Formats: sequence, structure tokens, C-alpha cells
Amino acid sequence: MDVSHYFEFERYVTGGIQESVRHQRKMHDRLGIDRVTDPDLDSDVLHLNLMGPRSVWYAKRARDRGVPVVAHTHVTAEDFGGSFRLTDRLAGPLRPYLERAYGLADALICPSEYNRRLIRGYTDRPTTVISNGVDREKLAGFEGFEATYRERYDLDSPTVFTVGHVMKRKGLETFVETARRMPELDFAWFGPLDRRLKGRETKRLIDGSPDNCVFTGYIDDIRGAYAAGDVFFFPTHEENEGIALLEAMTTAHPVLVRDIETFSWLEDGHDCLKSTGSFADDLERLKDLTLRDRLGENAARTSERFALSETAGQLNALYEAVV
Repeated sequence: MDVSHYFEFERYVTGGIQESVRHQRKMHDRLGIDRVTDPDLDSDVLHLNLMGPRSVWYAKRARDRGVPVVAHTHVTAEDFGGSFRLTDRLAGPLRPYLERAYGLADALICPSEYNRRLIRGYTDRPTTVISNGVDREKLAGFEGFEATYRERYDLDSPTVFTVGHVMKRKGLETFVETARRMPELDFAWFGPLDRRLKGRETKRLIDGSPDNCVFTGYIDDIRGAYAAGDVFFFPTHEENEGIALLEAMTTAHPVLVRDIETFSWLEDGHDCLKSTGSFADDLERLKDLTLRDRLGENAARTSERFALSETAGQLNALYEAVV
């Protein structure tokens, strides 16, 4: 099977979408699928990852020529706001654009059931839930980075941490204020800062954070984050899935999340803690090493179904169905 696997704005888009695309291409390699990364209407399937204007143009041409179109629903108006500077203003007009764009696909891939519920309000095109997955091979040997990264950022155990772009939507204010309430713990946010893309409020929160809260910026090996951190704290307000969460679970970290619909597949007290009130109270509980170990072990078992070896078969089945 030949797949035209196009990621518009590939040179500029980072974060979870970039990682998902990398995972998909790794699945292609596992499946022995022939792939080109330019839009090619001579392929068996046109798979689009970001519905920019060029992707929309090719989706229309593909439909005219009878080439099946598969599109990932990485972007929704709901999760676009609160991301970077000006995204709040663009979230409103983005929705009708996405309704038309996603409506051009023969099949839509949603990374979670929550995302699928949102997308069903955009279009009636067929949807399939396929997780973005977690690359277990990429994380192999993370433990060996502990000493280097703890020393680099002056972190003592137990360190509360998160991974990803620094955004208000991901619970930046909660992260900073919880650190302020718990000066006895180190808090670390591993991920690009991109200050030129941040709004005034985001910069204020970063610059006004307490001494026990560090923003590392981009790090050269993500394994260092999972080596240096002890409790994964993910107070995001809106998420389509959360690859960093899957990575934290795969590395057997206890996770504390905001109790939102996205995380309905997690079981509070079994493979995570879910907070509806004070995150500080839950982090106080997680000072107990026995609890951390139990939650982390259960999280690692839960994460096994998100391995790329599992999701590859689902992607291949969808390609075969649309062809």
C-alpha cells in the first residue's frame, strides 16, 4: 500500500502533533507501508495531519479523483484557545473552518473518545479512535539520566514535574500557584518556552513563579525529564489525549491530573489521582513512597495498550477499510 502522509507546516509545528506524526511514520515502517511525505494523488491513501489551506486543496482534488482521504483531528477550537499568543481570538473563527475541512475526509482519526465526541459536533464524517500512542523505544534507558538532570536543574526528590510547551491551557497558573503553596517541594516544567509566542499573562506567570518552580526550556533528551521527575503533575484544562501523560505512565510515574472528561479512561486511586479541588492536598498524599510506587506500577500496566505495536494494527485496518 502506498500512503501520501502529509504534515502541513511540518517545519514550524512542534509539540504533540509533531510527536504524533513521528509515531505514525514509525508505525508505517513497522507495517512495511510505502510512504511519501508530500501530497501525492497517485497514492492509495492521502493521509493529512493538519488541515491547513494546502491540505484542504489536496483533499478536494483527491475526492474528485476518487483517492480516499484520511485526516487526523489533532486540532479543535476547544483546545486551540489558551495555547499561544492570539490563539484565543482565533479559536472562534477556527471552528467553522475546521467543520468544512474535516468534512472533506472519507475517514477521521480521533486520538481519544473525548476528541471524537467533539468532532461529531463538527461533521458527520466517519470517525475512528486511534491513540497517538507512546514510543516505548524512545524512552528506553531513561533512568540513567537522573543524576545529570537533577544536578543540571538543582532538583531534589520528590520532584513534581510536567512535560510539554508552556501554555495557560495546560494549567500553567495551577502549576505555579501549587508550587507557591508547597515551597518544600521542587517543581519543574520541562519544555520549550517560546517567549515570543507567549501572551502577557503567560509571561507574567513564568516570571513571577516562586524559587522552587523551574522552567527548563527545551531539553536535548526528553528522557532526562522522566529521570529527574518523581510525580507527573498534569493540571491541563483541555487536552485531546496527552502524549506526555502516556510517556509518564510508561515510565511508571505516579500521575496527578485534573478531573476532566479527557481522562475518563483513567481510574482515580488505581493508575492515577484525579483532583477536583486542591492539588496541593493530593501532592501531599503523594509524598508517600508506597502510594507513588503502587500508582506508578498500575499506570505502567495501563499504558501497555498504547504502545505503537498495538496502535499500528488499528491504523493499518483503517487504511485497508478506506481503500
